[in-house]
Amino acid sequence: MGKQSVFFSFSFLYIFVSISQILAQSPAAAPAKPPPTAPPVKAPTASQIPATTSSTPDIGKILTKAGHFGTFVRLLRATQEDSELFSELNTTNNGVTIFAPTDGAFSTLKVGTLNTLSDEDKTELVKFHILPKFISTSQFQTESNPVKTQAGTGDRLSLNVTVSGPSVNITTGLTNTSIAGTIYSDNQLAIYQVDKVLLPANIFAPKSLPPAPGPALTLENQKPKKGPATDTAASAIVPKDNSGAWSLVLKNNLVVAAVGIVAAMLWL
Repeated sequence: MGKQSVFFSFSFLYIFVSISQILAQSPAAAPAKPPPTAPPVKAPTASQIPATTSSTPDIGKILTKAGHFGTFVRLLRATQEDSELFSELNTTNNGVTIFAPTDGAFSTLKVGTLNTLSDEDKTELVKFHILPKFISTSQFQTESNPVKTQAGTGDRLSLNVTVSGPSVNITTGLTNTSIAGTIYSDNQLAIYQVDKVLLPANIFAPKSLPPAPGPALTLENQKPKKGPATDTAASAIVPKDNSGAWSLVLKNNLVVAAVGIVAAMLWL
């Protein structure tokens, strides 16, 4: 019993000392956590990238959505006028007004008319339907004629707009029509429907021929001619002296008369 008591006492003392040493030590510092990292940013896919960061309207999409303007849309894109209009609307504050002919308007033209036009004529035709500023239907009444178009100015590119009550009439000298309705308007862009193609005289009217040039004056024609030609010209102005010829005729007549008198006397 004595040995067991001593053994348990010694064991108890050893455990007590070990626990005291452990409690006496300061607790170890917890390892520092790494700072949170932001999740990687994924690149946007093509479908997530906006077509444009501005609010500039797309004229081609507007006309395509409206329907029955396919021919005019194709002309806008073929002449790259749609890109120029987009840039103009995006960089200036003047705005744009467009007279958009319907597909039915183009169908009234002679078959093959558009195919016979050069690229320059097609561009001029499209620009003739565009005014370089925004004009509402109520503002046409105060516009002075001829209205300026992007095709330029001049008698053969004149476009006149008149207001008669609720009707806005358009004439080019070859086309008479009126605005059939408003397709789009946002105080920057106005698109109006017209049921006829606006034909500029510069393309569709025969140009007058210049007067035929007169004969060119050469040095040979300007110098007076010498020799017989000069004498002939002078004789046309100065009457000839025909006295010698008349004297010869008179003498011949006297001789004939004398012979006749002698013959008559001999006969008697």
